[in-house]
Amino acid sequence: MPADGSGPPPTGSSGNAPATFRLAVTTQVQTFDRRIALGTVFVVAALIGANFSVLKFALDHSTPFMVAGMRTVLASTALLLFAFSRGERLPRRRDDLVNIFVVGFSITTVSSALLVFGVNRVSAGLGSLMASTMPLFTAALSLVLLSVRLPSRALVGLAVGFGGTAVLASPSLGGSSELVGVVALLFSALAWAFGNVYMKWRDFTRVSPVMLVAVQLVFSAIMLVPFALVVEGPGDTEWNLDLFVPLFYASIPANAVTFALLATVVRRATPTVAASTAYLIPLFGVLFGYLIRDESLGVVELLGGALVVLGVLIVVQATSRA
Repeated sequence: MPADGSGPPPTGSSGNAPATFRLAVTTQVQTFDRRIALGTVFVVAALIGANFSVLKFALDHSTPFMVAGMRTVLASTALLLFAFSRGERLPRRRDDLVNIFVVGFSITTVSSALLVFGVNRVSAGLGSLMASTMPLFTAALSLVLLSVRLPSRALVGLAVGFGGTAVLASPSLGGSSELVGVVALLFSALAWAFGNVYMKWRDFTRVSPVMLVAVQLVFSAIMLVPFALVVEGPGDTEWNLDLFVPLFYASIPANAVTFALLATVVRRATPTVAASTAYLIPLFGVLFGYLIRDESLGVVELLGGALVVLGVLIVVQATSRA
């Protein structure tokens, strides 16, 4: 072996050291990947959680679907410029474009639109609770489409996380709600879950996560902007800095960056790990609501937040890489 220790690991008389060495390296890589996935989940949840408070400032100067449409335009433009600066090219294979369209239609079009539609018709607490059902749909779809059976500990983590979200939402569950809003939010969660699982079900390896989300958002912009113009029109939008400053955050950090990070997590981990983001979003939503909007943060919120974090930790630790 060279003096600098750069040679292969020594082998004993049994010849088993190389296999042991490879097993140790593999275990370290998997542990590192789980930590990266967990850290990414927290970053994504924080960015999206803050977005609920920031979006309220944008909505003071525009309408919901118009804001949703403008978000996709700005986010797709930013991601495309970034992808092109790295020398990436637009996907041209028909199967790649079809797969990207399906994901974009599911997550950034149908799920986002139904979320806005549903939240306008139910209390904020019930809305966040319904959104947190996404990991449950993800687990069910993973079983059906990927034949992935979750370990018992992961199911416990899902239950704990859902319970924590229920505690977080409980102070505002007394508000009035409409059945159509509840149904819309359920289908929003189902569409988001399907998009997550579909990214694992189909082959996306020829397209980078950045280009994947960029083209996905282009498809969504093509659908959402005309819809907003027809349904709401531009008349109620005030084109000023008070709109564009929060819209920039909602478009770039909370939309382009988060979806690109989630696409990366889905490739390196399981859909359930990516779906666990939904549990942390209400936690960060409450936290930033307290910091930015002076909303309440009491014992109930702290208890619910602790349960949410615990549930996510259990799910990530119990779910191996797929």
